Amino acid sequence: MPSRPVTLSHRASLTKDQPISWFMQQAVENPDLISLAAGLVDVESLPGDDIAKVAQAILSDPASAKAALQYGTTPGYAPLREKIVARLNELDHRSPGEAYLADDVVVTTGSQQLLYLLGELLLDPGDIVLVEAPSYFVFHGVLASLGVRALQIPMDDDGMIVDDLEDRLRQLERTGELPKVKMIYTVDYFQNPTGLTLSLPRRAQLVEVARRWSKHHRILILEDAAYRELRYEGGDLPSIMSFDESREQVLLAMTFSKPMAPGLKTGYGILPNGIAAALARFKGNHDFGSSNLNQHILDRLIANGAYDRHVANLQDVYRNKRDAMLHALKTEFPAVTGTTWTYPKGGLYVWWKAPEGMETGPNSPLMRECLKQGILYVPGEFAYVEDGPFPRNEARLSFGVEQPERIREGIERLAHAAREVGLPRIQMPRVAGCRG
Repeated sequence: MPSRPVTLSHRASLTKDQPISWFMQQAVENPDLISLAAGLVDVESLPGDDIAKVAQAILSDPASAKAALQYGTTPGYAPLREKIVARLNELDHRSPGEAYLADDVVVTTGSQQLLYLLGELLLDPGDIVLVEAPSYFVFHGVLASLGVRALQIPMDDDGMIVDDLEDRLRQLERTGELPKVKMIYTVDYFQNPTGLTLSLPRRAQLVEVARRWSKHHRILILEDAAYRELRYEGGDLPSIMSFDESREQVLLAMTFSKPMAPGLKTGYGILPNGIAAALARFKGNHDFGSSNLNQHILDRLIANGAYDRHVANLQDVYRNKRDAMLHALKTEFPAVTGTTWTYPKGGLYVWWKAPEGMETGPNSPLMRECLKQGILYVPGEFAYVEDGPFPRNEARLSFGVEQPERIREGIERLAHAAREVGLPRIQMPRVAGCRG
């Protein structure tokens, strides 16, 4: 008897391969390729010793071993949730009467699970989510799998242009689609993919606009602050959530993957009243709680100071890498070539723009030449949604994985590839002691 086909769900038909998957695979499998594509962390700085000591201390004591190896709770390990809100209350300078509460925290298996669960909890097929342009392309895939439309809002050096957001809301009201708008999504610290940060005035403005346009239901702001602790210069900015005095409008998503270790696969959300409990019920259908052992490990790393020490070390490591990339870009792409790039004050990414007419897409001459030269970037078009025309000459460059010398070599290879496909060949004087 011939085998019968399996019938997948409608949601499965909406779920496509992430475009970044091939690039991540190349970065992992080909050690000769200089990858400025993968948004992975610096492997040399992973805190193996600190984690080993804490894990040994937990497992060598019968009482703590039994507690950590047993099932945990769906919202997460209570002492860890207390430490999470204590850190954020300190970062956002919250007074006792304004403090975030541990009951508002849900610990998840990385922030990616949190983003997906929030989508399942709050969004229906046909709903609209407003995103930055460009924006975090993996979240675009989440929205597509849920049957949700993503509409993009332009950015400038101060992040999402909130005036343009309001114009878009006004347009959607005229067309009768405002009731479909459920959420505004922003990566507001050192954005993936551009490295840009939402400015202080726009943080307050964003909350005010979302509240004022919540005419049919509450329009929520999903604040993805995955990179907040990876700041390399300047002072910290308060979260968007800190401007939400009612504690009704903002969902805050953060993670331990970037500032500690992605292998611990632990993220968390601080959510408005009622949403945390609803999310925990949803999460119970998934896993009854994320890894209890990993949460015990993280709790001790925070308690003994290892977490703060590691964050400080990462800030030095990534600052050096960022500076190597920016210096190489300035050397290899003088202004007369028509190329530009962002100057991130934290995070892992620089957004590079080739001259108009030089496409950077996955099948472009530049990409083909870069692969010949042994250099890889993420095409910028992946970071836009099919909501209208968008630039074809942009790329995300990550300095997270490679060491400074390889970063400099990678930018040299990128420049060589760009010249091969049409970038003006400008002979620049070399500065003694500097690589070009």
